[in-house]
Amino acid sequence: MTKVPVLVTGGAGYIGSHAVLALKDAGWPVAVIDNLTTGFRFAVPDGVPLYEGDIEDGALVARIIAEQGIKAIMHFAGSIIVPESVENPLKYYHNNTAKSRALIESAVQGGVAHFIFSSTAATYGIPEVSPVTEDSPKKPINPYGMSKLMTETMLADVAKAHPLNYCVLRYFNVAGADPQARTGQSTAGATHLIKVAVEAALGKRESVGVFGTDYATPDGTGVRDYIHVSDLAQAHVLALAELVASPRDCLTMNCGYGSGFSVLQVLDAVDRVTNNKIVRVMQPRRAGDPDSLISDNSRIKATLPWVPQHADLDTIVAHALAWERKLDEIRGKG
Repeated sequence: MTKVPVLVTGGAGYIGSHAVLALKDAGWPVAVIDNLTTGFRFAVPDGVPLYEGDIEDGALVARIIAEQGIKAIMHFAGSIIVPESVENPLKYYHNNTAKSRALIESAVQGGVAHFIFSSTAATYGIPEVSPVTEDSPKKPINPYGMSKLMTETMLADVAKAHPLNYCVLRYFNVAGADPQARTGQSTAGATHLIKVAVEAALGKRESVGVFGTDYATPDGTGVRDYIHVSDLAQAHVLALAELVASPRDCLTMNCGYGSGFSVLQVLDAVDRVTNNKIVRVMQPRRAGDPDSLISDNSRIKATLPWVPQHADLDTIVAHALAWERKLDEIRGKG
């Protein structure tokens, strides 16, 4: 199979940088565009071209496509904080929807044949049934989820009108870090539970808030499907190979393990891995948090030869912890 040159948008960010490593490790030619508002130059490996700029800059994207011979785009660039999307919806409709439209237009004009889009389980809103299948109703309850769903719709329409096939991957709760500690979640003030808990375990936070203890779950705290970021990155590489092999196919698939852990189970795992005890502060529920959000991952397993390598909560926590310690070294050098 021909391994075509790939442009990774947001490739200096958390998930994007893991996708770059997975592509590079598998022998795909890869380049990165990132405006470095939340990404980090150090997250892009040596030898990978990094273009500092915005995906909305059509002239720049056209130049990258021409210079690098780009035939596929993996699109990770965007804003991801749900409460912020409620407070500042226009930012999310600009960063996640309008800029995606500009990028898709550049892709079509530049003859890019394949497009992989980083979507989210937030497109389902509060599902009535869990595990959630790809055909479950899409009822986003915040601008973040809606901004992603609008991009999914654009891709579907564009693929009917132009020679472009796509794969939408709807992530559940992404966590962990590269097992070799080459990259990880580096954003200050990140809101992901495992990142927050690991920071608390290392003394960077005084406590961890537990939002809601009265959910209809075994221990009363919310249950989520946590997926190791390196397994997620591998799913992207396999999805790209499938798009290249079947240029008429378009795919939409959940990315999760199909099982979940509660907030308290996650904190227990961090306590186990660190041999420490995090201070837990019980707080009221946050608006819009479902009791349980677990993926039905039967479609991705039937479509791709995807075999998760890190589907173990303690492993996810250990890798996140190792990266957090390495981040201290990197920032110390900086």
